[in-house]
Amino acid sequence: MLFEDFTKRTGIVVNEVKGTPEELVERMKRDEETSSADLFIAVDGGSLQLAKQNDVLQPMSSEAVLQNVQAEWRDPEQYWIGIATRARVIVYAKDRVRPEELSTYGELTSERWKGKVLVRSASSLYNQSLLASFIELNGAQEAEKWASGIVRNLARKPEGGDRAQAKAIADKVGDVAIMNTYYIGQMLASKDPEEKEIAEGLGVFFPDQLTTGTHMNISGIGLAKHAPNKDNALELAEYLTGREAQTLLTQGSYEFPVNVEADMPELLKSWQTFKRQQVDVTSLALLHQQATDIFKRSGWE
Repeated sequence: MLFEDFTKRTGIVVNEVKGTPEELVERMKRDEETSSADLFIAVDGGSLQLAKQNDVLQPMSSEAVLQNVQAEWRDPEQYWIGIATRARVIVYAKDRVRPEELSTYGELTSERWKGKVLVRSASSLYNQSLLASFIELNGAQEAEKWASGIVRNLARKPEGGDRAQAKAIADKVGDVAIMNTYYIGQMLASKDPEEKEIAEGLGVFFPDQLTTGTHMNISGIGLAKHAPNKDNALELAEYLTGREAQTLLTQGSYEFPVNVEADMPELLKSWQTFKRQQVDVTSLALLHQQATDIFKRSGWE
């Protein structure tokens, strides 16, 4: 929707090439100066930092972008910027769990939740960045204890995306799940009556409010090192981070905007005052491999 609106406004056509972050970065490295890539888009801060580390990006020399995006959601050297953020929270069955029973991510490893925890697989970038943040905050040993504790308390083998975890709560497979906030917003706004009903039966809890805060991650973009259409790419970056596009984005995706002037749906406004985890997004990429190794040792499939 945003790309179509951008094209209508500017006449600049946006062509998408999709793949995993690793595949796209490898392709950009291989093609170098012959690459047709102008922008690298990712739904994980660690992936953006990975692209920077592999020297396939260049700084964004745009004052408009710097003004649009809060400093905490962009690379200090401007190699990438966030365009939206989300929190990874605990979602629970309203009819079986009281919010007072919840407190931290770590508490999900207690005996109270044995056989009741739902979460997607270890291959999920969202889970890799979540665990990477725990490594950064508490060290690898504590992070591995947490992962092993979650595995012990799983209601079933990890399967499906975040929406599948919500459905499993509704089906009483488990009582709590680890999910990104925007999925709940999208489900509540869904035209599918079943999906909306599922979401209405769920509560959203922001963990670690008295400790380290709730984990946040970003969707973002980086300017390709050998972008053949650099000016057009920067124009798209300025558009995506502007007030109007940010308002459209957050109303459609239910992610939090990176531009403070953007308007948000009432649901997001009701969530926005939570304490955020203070982990530099740039550090997550450095810890992804360690997180993957921990998942393997813990038996998190």
